[in-house]
This record gives sequence, structure tokens and C-alpha cells, in this order.
Amino acid sequence: MSTEAPTLDRFLDGRVTAAQPANGFRAGHDTVLLAAAVPAESRSIVLELGAGVGVASLCLAARVPGARIIGIELDPDLVRIANENAVRNSVADRVSFVTADVESTAHADGIDHVFFNPPFHPDTGQVSPVAARDRATRDSHDAVREWTGRALSLVREGGTVTSIVRADRVKDIQDAASSHGGLIFPLLPRAGAKPKRAIVRIVKVAGAGFSHATGLILHEADGRNTEAAEAVLRHALPLNLSP
Repeated sequence: MSTEAPTLDRFLDGRVTAAQPANGFRAGHDTVLLAAAVPAESRSIVLELGAGVGVASLCLAARVPGARIIGIELDPDLVRIANENAVRNSVADRVSFVTADVESTAHADGIDHVFFNPPFHPDTGQVSPVAARDRATRDSHDAVREWTGRALSLVREGGTVTSIVRADRVKDIQDAASSHGGLIFPLLPRAGAKPKRAIVRIVKVAGAGFSHATGLILHEADGRNTEAAEAVLRHALPLNLSP
């Protein structure tokens, strides 16, 4: 990890404050939108795969008091920062992070929801000179399918798996979850534009199939966030993934 001092950044209009490495993968709108899409409730047990410095888990904790969240992350330096961020946000009693490899995470009982933002840029894409960023963003080991399968193996029957990916990687998730059901929720840069990202929620129920939602328009024509996007990104409202 870079020796440059981390930055201290605010999310959800200051409800969450988190240290992040100055270089490498940095949480942004995708992270907050993903957390807003997880249908957790108080006393839910939630697992985040590839948690980084914990921003998504902390945003979820801010929105759902009482939810118990565990994050796993391969990089021990990021795990240390994530646990420090949990203390910084006064949620260390119910949000914690451990060093583990997503692809070898052992089965756990009682997980209600799993969520993740996998490396989803094609392996043929440009290699980042920052190793941590490259590992977090470039799918060099078919991570989209692998993480989806791992998440489904960890979540309880009837639970959910929620992820955010490039729109052109949605089919990989559908293929990995072909025996289950779910919803595809596109994120449109502006009205009339093609989505660049999509949130996919899988429900671990056999044979239910996938449906498509209208999705969320993120920006007005002048570049400002739409009111619906602001409600999620600033005001910590849940993202309604109805069809």
C-alpha cells in the first residue's frame, strides 16, 4: 500500500467519515449506491466481500441501526484502516473487518445478506500502476462469476446477494446465479443514456428468474445529481429496487 498519508473523506452528507489511501481504489458513488441497495434490517447479519477500507459497510450501518456487518478483505493494511474507520464512526460493536480471500472464504451459517463490488473491468483493460487499485478493479481471475458463486454459497436460503457491476458484466452474474431469481437495476448517467453500471440483486430461491427494473437516473442534463440520486447519496435513503 502507498506510504502517502490517507485522506479523510465524508459520505452520506457527513454521516460517515472514513480514511482512505490517497492512491489505489477509492470509494465513491458506486460504493454508496451499493450500500443503499442492500435490503438489510435491524438485527440482520450481513457480509461484505472485498470490503476495502469499509466505506460500503459503514454506509449500510449508518442507514440500518442494529444490523451486524462483517467485511472481508485480502489486504491486511486496508483491514486495519477499515477497523479504525469502524471505531471512528462509533459502530465497532457491530461492524468489523477481517483479512481473508473471497475465493476461499469458508461457509458460514446465518448470513442474511451478502454484498460486493467485484473487480469488473476486463482483464484486457489497462493495468493500473498502483497494485492495490489494479487488484480491486481489473477482473483478472473471473472474479465477477467467482464472487457471485461464493456469495450464494455463503448466504442463507431466501437471503439476498447484491452487487454493482459494469452494465456489460450483468450477464456474468446471471450465468453464475442461473438457478435463482433476482432483479437487474440499471444506473443511467442521465435520461435517455445507456447505463454504465447496474445493481443486481439475487434472491436465493430456486428457479425464480430475473426481472428488469426501470432503474435510477443519476444526473440532470446540466450534470447535477437528480433529486432521486441525492436522496440516496446524501440523505441515506434506501435504494428502492422495485421492478
